[in-house]
Amino acid sequence: MSASKSKKNPKNALLFEGAEWDYKIVNSVFQAIEKIAVEEMKLNVYPTQIEVITSEQMLDAYSSVGMPLMYNHWSFGKSFLHDEANYRRGFSGLAYEIVINSSPCICYIMEENSMTMQSLVLAHAAFGHNHFFKNNHLFKQWTDAHAILDYLQFAKNYIAKCEERYGQKEVEKILDSAHALRDQGVDKFTRRQKLDSAALREKELEREEYERSQYSELWRTLPERKPTDIHEMDLLEKELAQKLGLPESNLLYFLEKHSPVLEKWQREILRIVRSIAQYSYPQRQTKLMNEGCACFVHYHIMNRLYDTGQITEGAMLEFIDFHTRVIAQPDFDSGHYSGINPYALGFAMMKDIERICENPTDEDREWFPDIAGNNRAIETLKEAWENFRDESFILQFLSPHLMREFRLFNLNDDTSKPHYTVDAIHNSRGYRAIRSALAAQHSVANLDLDIQVTNVDIHGNRSMILDHSMTNGMALEEKQAELVLAHIQRLWGYDVILNSVDPQTDKIMKSYS
Repeated sequence: MSASKSKKNPKNALLFEGAEWDYKIVNSVFQAIEKIAVEEMKLNVYPTQIEVITSEQMLDAYSSVGMPLMYNHWSFGKSFLHDEANYRRGFSGLAYEIVINSSPCICYIMEENSMTMQSLVLAHAAFGHNHFFKNNHLFKQWTDAHAILDYLQFAKNYIAKCEERYGQKEVEKILDSAHALRDQGVDKFTRRQKLDSAALREKELEREEYERSQYSELWRTLPERKPTDIHEMDLLEKELAQKLGLPESNLLYFLEKHSPVLEKWQREILRIVRSIAQYSYPQRQTKLMNEGCACFVHYHIMNRLYDTGQITEGAMLEFIDFHTRVIAQPDFDSGHYSGINPYALGFAMMKDIERICENPTDEDREWFPDIAGNNRAIETLKEAWENFRDESFILQFLSPHLMREFRLFNLNDDTSKPHYTVDAIHNSRGYRAIRSALAAQHSVANLDLDIQVTNVDIHGNRSMILDHSMTNGMALEEKQAELVLAHIQRLWGYDVILNSVDPQTDKIMKSYS
């Protein structure tokens, strides 16, 4: 970019000068950014609501998992005190923004930010993240941005009423157990039914009717005799499995629907916790893409503001300094290394796709014949943002050029051997192996425990059997498993047995109870 471009423009064309800001300046900058994002980049976004907050309010947003409304629980307060202590002592910083996947899209920006930083985060959150939330297929399938704010208000009010009626300690017990199982409370394979605010009461009435007609029959109408024939036993077990929907990987859903001991209000709390966990599930699958999209958008917009003379050289230098620190990737042997920075790899992949579309090499044409040289960089990126998640995005678009730039290599950690083995590096023999290994690291299926309800002894002691499908031969950590089992038993009311199973042989390797 040329510095002379901004000097040719009259001084009054500048959106701001210096670090200070007011709401009028923020509004004018937002409109300038919106013009570039919507008219030039053709981004499709929800209406935006900007909230300027203090550092303490940002800490409060941290503690409530980034939601603008949240029910009360001691874990949120604990998180607030921990983050506040680290922030006050200088051990950690704060995010410059938080954005909510809602309609309107709510963007929290820090009042301590300079005006350059406010410009950056508006471009990053209000248009980058906003576009990704609205258009990515996972968010369209699993979330309803128009309903989430009403649902959060419903959840907050419902749990507050439960505390008044049943006591804070009783509600806290259920929330403790539900939070302990939150990662095992999402649907991974079936499409959830979206709710709107008008349907909340209707769905509640439907659940009451279901409980009256089905729940009591399942647990209170027991057979008059136990089956004596093996064939009869097999038929009954198959019938029971079909009625209970076994195997079931959504543990909170199973407990909500089939626990013999939970009352109606307790089941509703489980439903609230799993619904909010489900809402966050797409974000866990698209961290790299979401941040890469937002970084690409803010980088493009800030450069356009400079090229058109709307911000100063000083503002541009401040932006470049911050942007460079955000996308920095420490070396693997650095004390700051904690894995691959999703901002770094995400932004680099977006810029690399732009390069492939506009200035491809022969290698690019071989690896990406469908997009190399198409001169449709923004359109290609928007198609990728809409149709992929992190795992598939890396498998599809990670180029040999970028693997060399990041100097990627793959370590093989075989527990039967005393040393790591480097089994692939960034060369022609290792490109595909590295790409597959990196994609696997971003697969939620590999990161989350595979635990399913496989059996319930409905005719005997009502014990529940859970099977944990081991990954890479790794069983559960015993102490942690026992703590979580205590929460499951509280919600189930009877014995629970958790088996770690070798998926290759179906052999039980370890059992917890």
